[in-house]
Amino acid sequence: MSEQNFADDGRSEYADALPEYAERVLEVTEMIPPGRVMTYGDVAEYLEEGGPRQVGRVMSLYGGGVPWWRVVRADGVLLPGSELKALDRYREEGTPLKEASRAAEGHVPRLDLKRARWDGGERAQGHT
Repeated sequence: MSEQNFADDGRSEYADALPEYAERVLEVTEMIPPGRVMTYGDVAEYLEEGGPRQVGRVMSLYGGGVPWWRVVRADGVLLPGSELKALDRYREEGTPLKEASRAAEGHVPRLDLKRARWDGGERAQGHT
């Protein structure tokens, strides 16, 4: 089975097969409240291990079974290739966005990281 199938099939069935670091990244991702985000670097900092690239790799291989759209680029640009799918989720959850200027390619909004960023201090169930 390819690594891509882990992400497509969800994580619970394959939890024992995941590397420990990947499991920890996915656990943090699941903690992020709806309407909030963490950058790849934020997740690494929260775990006190790895860096943005390592978190990004975990998300690309195994993130399909968790709210992947809540782990984002540090510049607030939506993930190329998944921007419309993510945008639907952000709007559904009320995630703060900055509307795109007419000059922006595709006129796709960016995340408003000042308002949407979550520091891991509050638990998801207690946050609106």
